[in-house]
Amino acid sequence: MRQLPTLRREIIFAFALLFAGAMLVAVVGVVLLLPRFQTPAQALVYLALLVTADVAVFMLFGRALVRQRLLHPLDGLVESVESIARGEYQRRATPTETEELSRLGEAVNRMAARLVSHQEQLAANVQSLEETNRQLTEARDELVRAEKLASVGRLGAGIAHEVGNPLGAILGYLTLIGRSVDASTHELVQATEKEVRRIDRIVRGLLDYARPHEVKVQPIAVNAVVEQALDLLSTQGRFGRVHVQLELGAELPAVAADPYQLQQVLVNLLLNATDALEDTDHAAIDLRTGVRAVRPRWQLSARRKDDPPDVDYSHRRRFHHRARVPRDEPFPPGMRVVEIVVADNGPGIPGELLEEIFEPFVTTKEPGKGTGLGLAVAARLIDAMGGTIRAENGDAGGARFTIALPAASEAAVEPTAAASTFRSEQGV
Repeated sequence: MRQLPTLRREIIFAFALLFAGAMLVAVVGVVLLLPRFQTPAQALVYLALLVTADVAVFMLFGRALVRQRLLHPLDGLVESVESIARGEYQRRATPTETEELSRLGEAVNRMAARLVSHQEQLAANVQSLEETNRQLTEARDELVRAEKLASVGRLGAGIAHEVGNPLGAILGYLTLIGRSVDASTHELVQATEKEVRRIDRIVRGLLDYARPHEVKVQPIAVNAVVEQALDLLSTQGRFGRVHVQLELGAELPAVAADPYQLQQVLVNLLLNATDALEDTDHAAIDLRTGVRAVRPRWQLSARRKDDPPDVDYSHRRRFHHRARVPRDEPFPPGMRVVEIVVADNGPGIPGELLEEIFEPFVTTKEPGKGTGLGLAVAARLIDAMGGTIRAENGDAGGARFTIALPAASEAAVEPTAAASTFRSEQGV
């Protein structure tokens, strides 16, 4: 490494040369010109002018030397430090030709590099803390769900034991009574039997939610399951005046799922949509399937102009969708996911219920028309298949449920698909 001259040596050496030159000029001037003056006054004036000119030249060259060797490099260092103080951590001090200022510049550069390193470490620590906090939150939520599930299980078991047997006896007695009464009383017996069966459905719903579900996963064709669910409800005449628009995606890959459990979920979603459309004119359900590739989690740039270089704070700046239930997608980027969308043009889901719609006993139906367990069971079934279910309100109104299931393979098992309008036999 080249040894740089010291600033002290350069300045002292330069000023020594200037002083020697000034003395030489003064001596030459005195020796050559002073004898020509005839009076002391003239000689004194000459000496004064000579000294003044000598000092002026000395100061002028000295100032230029100081500015070149000291002030200009210091100005560059000050500008670099001020830029770093403003957050421009990529700025570096320019090397100088003197040892002291060069060492000072290197110290400034090391300071900037250390600031960047500390910022990166801080960002990594924050990200690590966020990841830890996310895991703790998920663990807490899982514990809450497990405790809620255990509570519902204990409640369901108790109800099944204490209420189930009497309900069976009551239904038997009502059947016997219905055979031996007149028509007017028979209607009361039928109404009573209907309410008792509703209680029985609630008890069974509690048990269905509480007991572990055995999901037999196998590669299945989603479009076939969707059509089977539609045929089942159509045969029962459940759609009535509802207009069902069916759009099946082309070349869908197989998904790893339980066909019977998936059909159960679809039937539940379709029945919920039908119930929500009771008071809606031109009631319509949009049912479609498709496939998409999972994109990276954050697609938008979250950098700001005051961020340090090479430091990413994007994990701190997130983008939320107001109407969408906040559920992190568990699928890795690049994976193909098959989606089933059930949308209606009804009143939609109240905003205060969007985040809780998959919790047990949460329902948008009127009292007596729903137990609030259907979507909770559906969410558990889809989760057991390794998929997700998401609820949101459509831009034009109505509720929209999206089921996402990972593709079982890249080979498409449904080579044909079509968009069609599906109506029940009673449709208008």
